[in-house]
Amino acid sequence: MCRKLFNNTIFVLLITLLLIPTFTIGATSTSSTNDSTTNKKEPEILELESRKSFDFFWQEANTNKDSKGYGLIRDRAPGNPQISSIASVGFGLTAIAIGAERGWVTYEQAYERVLGTLNTLLNNVPQENGFFYHFLDMETAKRAWNSEVSIIDTAIALCGALTAGEYFGGEVKQKAEQLYKRVNWPWFVDNKVKQFYMAYSPEKGFQGHWDFYAEQFMLYFLAAGSPTFPADPNLFYSFQRHYGSYGGGKRFIHSWFGSIFTYQFSFAWFDLRNMIDKSGVDWWENSVIAITSNRKYCIDNKGKFKTFGENSWGLTACDGPKGYEGRYGTPPSGYNNDQHYVDGTVPPAGAAGSIVFLPDESIAALEYYYKNYPQLWGKYGFKDAYNIDVKPAWYAQDVIGIDKGITLLMIENYRSEFVWKYFMKNAYVQSGIEKVGLKKKN
Repeated sequence: MCRKLFNNTIFVLLITLLLIPTFTIGATSTSSTNDSTTNKKEPEILELESRKSFDFFWQEANTNKDSKGYGLIRDRAPGNPQISSIASVGFGLTAIAIGAERGWVTYEQAYERVLGTLNTLLNNVPQENGFFYHFLDMETAKRAWNSEVSIIDTAIALCGALTAGEYFGGEVKQKAEQLYKRVNWPWFVDNKVKQFYMAYSPEKGFQGHWDFYAEQFMLYFLAAGSPTFPADPNLFYSFQRHYGSYGGGKRFIHSWFGSIFTYQFSFAWFDLRNMIDKSGVDWWENSVIAITSNRKYCIDNKGKFKTFGENSWGLTACDGPKGYEGRYGTPPSGYNNDQHYVDGTVPPAGAAGSIVFLPDESIAALEYYYKNYPQLWGKYGFKDAYNIDVKPAWYAQDVIGIDKGITLLMIENYRSEFVWKYFMKNAYVQSGIEKVGLKKKN
């Protein structure tokens, strides 16, 4: 998730094929959840993909209540069966609230699972000043792979916990805020450069800085709003805001690799529509421009990569033919448009996670994948990625928690604004946004 640490983690893929069920997509379906939904008709692919993405978080969790790792969720499936990622747990906590609202599980089942997961995070998972290690053993809850303490993955876990807290209330809300309040945000700040570090390990100390725009917005808001260990709200204005454009389009502030997830992740929880920061930047519109540029790049290069096209786009970190690749993205990237990597691989999560920004184009992409590439569909909906530019054509074996997570959360925000509705109710979240200086546009 960061340019200096992207390649520190090696993901091991198991060569296990999922059975590919066949479905017939109807023209439309009507959303049928409780009071959080609208009456608009919507393509059935949204319900199909959402439900199957939820199934990943529900079924690929440790359900042994006697285990130290109860409630931890796998990083990916079917690969690495013993490894949980703290980010997958964070997306999962929000996913379970969505599942309860939509009736995919009962409210009671969801409440119990979420409460148990929060107790695991509070009592069994190792932490440093409230921050979690990136990867954990599913059973023991101990640090796995000698992984780093990750501030961004901790933030994702906190966003998930706070969302669940607002939805379920009661003891869940109490535990979620307990988890949040123990995080010592200033400990992760390099005061010399006024920036958050990216990672920490007992063996190496602190590493890297959030010195370039990426998915880290959640850090600043959560840290500024903390009632116990707040960090300086002006950290939000300390990273480099590097402008670029693609194909004669509008200029925008871009990330290092140009990966589309960097323009999505914080927005899954933080509703920044029609808001500007103290420097006048509309970060929502910035994401719209970035995602539009990502799609245009894929259209412009469909002659070079046959996987690409108007309905196959959204380049972002994902599995590829040679393993996990964090550099997948589109220009602008780096300082000279030379940091992104392209080999024809397309992940469905790229378009799915963009649905709140480019709804028509995203839905068209999801329907295209479903109708034309049955090999891309499996037990948990769309697999992580595909590439028909290699021979033989390549389809991912796995699904990855963070990709299923951004898919589910963004589709739900498009359908009902559920995540935004509950997460943004939190008083500390509101305080953090206000302290950072974001306000509604006049």
